[in-house]
Amino acid sequence: MTITDSTHQQSSIDAEHYRTVFRDHPAGVAVITADAGNGPAGLTATSVSSVSAAPAIVMFSLSNESSAAPTIARADTVVVHFMSTQQIEQALTFATSGIDRFADSTSWRRLETGEPVLNSADRWMRGKISGRMVAGTATIVTIEVLEVHVEESEPAAAPLVYHARTWHRLGDHSRLN
Repeated sequence: MTITDSTHQQSSIDAEHYRTVFRDHPAGVAVITADAGNGPAGLTATSVSSVSAAPAIVMFSLSNESSAAPTIARADTVVVHFMSTQQIEQALTFATSGIDRFADSTSWRRLETGEPVLNSADRWMRGKISGRMVAGTATIVTIEVLEVHVEESEPAAAPLVYHARTWHRLGDHSRLN
């Protein structure tokens, strides 16, 4: 049985109020890199989410206005780097418009499969893009994870979090129970 809502109307939600709600919602920080054959591209994202563990699928939202959007639109694969506070400089670099985010050739390398990967990232996933869906001014991208890299460090690096337009660290100081 298919259920449809005949009362569905165009949203009248004020965009600024919508953004305010999400500014107050903390999110983990990731850097997504790809190369569709014309050189590497990448961006900082706070929209990476796990979709499924079996099979391993993740998703993220890509602003259609991002300078990396055309490369990711043509790419078959991407690398999703989960950023720690030790990588805040790279997170800031990949969040900055109008610069060559790969100018520092010592900060990244290519995997044997060709994707650009950040040298400092302790945790990353390489995956095949399995779907794209245009949603307003963004594209939802789903990735079938092909490889997971976890480099244990002592002490473990604190995850980088974005909240209320600022960068934060999670750790024992923020633990509630």
